[in-house]
Parts: sequence; C-alpha cells; structure tokens
Amino acid sequence: MNEENFQKATFAGGCFWCMVKPFDTQPGIETVVSGYTGGHTVNPTYEEVCSDKTGHTEAVQITFNPELMSYEDLVEIYWRQTDPTDASGQFADKGSSYRPVIFYHSEEQRQIAELSKLALQNSGRFKKTIVTNIEPAEIFYPAETYHQDFYKKNPAHYSGYSKGSGRVRFIEKKWKDK
Repeated sequence: MNEENFQKATFAGGCFWCMVKPFDTQPGIETVVSGYTGGHTVNPTYEEVCSDKTGHTEAVQITFNPELMSYEDLVEIYWRQTDPTDASGQFADKGSSYRPVIFYHSEEQRQIAELSKLALQNSGRFKKTIVTNIEPAEIFYPAETYHQDFYKKNPAHYSGYSKGSGRVRFIEKKWKDK
C-alpha cells in the first residue's frame, strides 16, 4: 500500500502516555505519536501545555491503514480508553490540556465520530451525558522524545501511572463486557 493511502486520526483522552498503547498494538497502525494540538502557540513544550496557558490539548496522532483498521474501529477503541462524561480532564489529570476530544481530519471522520458518540449516549452504558468534544483537527506538534512510546521505554512507571490515575480501574468497570 502506498504511503499516501494512509490516513490520520487524532484523539485526546487525558495523559497521552496512556493513549498510545491501546492503538499501537492494533493491526494496521503505522505510527502513534504523542503531542499537542488545538492551541495558539507554535511548537509548545510539555511544561507550557501543562500550564493550561497555550490552549493545547495532549493528544495522540495515529497514522493508519484503513484497509486493515477502520476509522470506526479506532473511535470504538478511543471510547474504551476514556471517561467520556468528564469534560474537566481524564482521571487524575485535570485541566483543559487533558480534556477528551476526537479531532476529525475529514467530513467523513466527523460524521463517524458524531454517530458513534450518539450511539454511546443511547447505549445506557453511562448515566451522565457524553461530553467528549468533536472538533476539526489543527496543527499537531509532536511531544518531546522522552514522551514518545513511554509505555515501552518506562513500563513500570507507565503501569503504575495508568493504575494509580484510576484509568485502569475505570476501564475495567465500564468496559468489562468488551
């Protein structure tokens, strides 16, 4: 398959460290890059984004082969990594830089995300309203090298963080039937 046939998907679901592994381990995924998007400064640093003054959100940008992994499936994987009822951040991470967002790269992606969000709301899985935003993709800035593939480079820290933040417990409780 030609490289130009790959597509991009961008998701924010709290700490980007925890958003890489669920996608990175799927078939058809070429890359998963941790980074920042949606803000008003150029090439922000981690410290600047965490200050909540740049307007950026921590996110992952996925390059995928749609012949092996559909965008619909990526959105379903996304929902199972987040608390879509918490607009103030995700798990232990609070603030606008940790808000849940599906950033769409095309009108087709927007429609898929909107329909998926509606289906999740109507599923009864959550008692609260699904508040995850669906917004157009903006410039994506890769995070510093030490943030990339964190789950591979620092497995003990990654495991402790994902459990300690409450993410693992929430996912096990809300998605135990998946």
